[in-house]
Amino acid sequence: MNVLMLSPGYPAEMPEFTRGLAEVGATVIGVGDQPAGAMPETARRAMAAYIQVRSLFDEAAAVREVVAELRGRRIDRVESNWEPLMLLAARLREALGAPGLTVAETIPFRDKEQMKRVLDAAGIRTPRHVAATTAAQCWEGAERIGFPVIVKPIAGAGSADTYRCDGPDDLRDVIPRLRHVQEVSVEEFVDGEEFTFDTVTIDGTIAYWNVAWYRPRPLIARTNEWISPQLVALRDVEAPQLAGGVKMGFDVIRALGFKSGFTHMEWYRKHDGEVVFGEIGARPPGAHHVDQMNYACDFDVYREWARAVTTGRFEAAVERKYNVATVYKRAQGQGRIQSIDGVEETYRRYGDAVVWNTLLPLGAPRRNWKQTLVSDGFLMMRHPDLQTLLQMADDVGYRVRLYAG
Repeated sequence: MNVLMLSPGYPAEMPEFTRGLAEVGATVIGVGDQPAGAMPETARRAMAAYIQVRSLFDEAAAVREVVAELRGRRIDRVESNWEPLMLLAARLREALGAPGLTVAETIPFRDKEQMKRVLDAAGIRTPRHVAATTAAQCWEGAERIGFPVIVKPIAGAGSADTYRCDGPDDLRDVIPRLRHVQEVSVEEFVDGEEFTFDTVTIDGTIAYWNVAWYRPRPLIARTNEWISPQLVALRDVEAPQLAGGVKMGFDVIRALGFKSGFTHMEWYRKHDGEVVFGEIGARPPGAHHVDQMNYACDFDVYREWARAVTTGRFEAAVERKYNVATVYKRAQGQGRIQSIDGVEETYRRYGDAVVWNTLLPLGAPRRNWKQTLVSDGFLMMRHPDLQTLLQMADDVGYRVRLYAG
């Protein structure tokens, strides 16, 4: 099977998806706008060929360049697991006659307003919402919905450019910050805990799903630098308190007509138990969340995704052995990492429960915590018992500290 893989070397998880395709026997043709030699070795080894285009973000030009380079070669699948390239993948499928989401089918996964309209029609509980392209429309939407509201891009990913406005003063402050955003969604603020529902789906049937818990919810973590955000992949995905969100996830996949590949949905559980849809992408989660799934079940999710999209099979036996927590760290101060405290004590206390450490080395420049959840690295831990794991994760959040200067 000939698979066109968009951006095989970036972001960080993409080389692993590219590897997965090669390992299940696919002939992988990469498409990117960086030289092949600049990509990670994992991606280079997995590709049979590579097409370098001038820009992945000039969709019309990229389609022309790829079609011309292929010279009529048959393409069986076009895959992209990076949010900004979803529409390019759909345009290439249409140009090459490959199966998968079309442009029309992709738009509800990119346009948060259209997404919610489809789900509203299907009877799924979404936040009350209004689309806005002007400041006046933002004000009208906020008045119609009532404060507090969330204002966010309709085509965004994660919580970038997302703001909570508790009253008119907040909205007045936020509107100038969104001048670079063409269209936003003004929506009801849902007060509750936030979770994910992530799937590998085959021809509309969910073959594997994962539920993760944000501690705290991303909007809080993105507005408070001192927080060490946690993402916890839950072992007991059939717990009664998750049942409403899991059912909603199945209903959303069905309502949006998703066929084969990865999806990443976010949902809320209010304090009264009501579950409310957040948003969904036709791609996997980022911030090494897929690696969490690997550690939770001890199988290669990258390879099983590849098998699902190329052969229509999911062969791994799903045995959820562990809860897995990723604790993302943010250095104190600015400049380069000068010192790190608490890591050795963490290993002494928790030993093999710490499965991955990506903290920046001494001398590395501190990252911009507002632009990446991974921030200055993370510690990933796992344990069969959830309460034990949460205590460990909270201890790491408090004990491990990076200092920059």
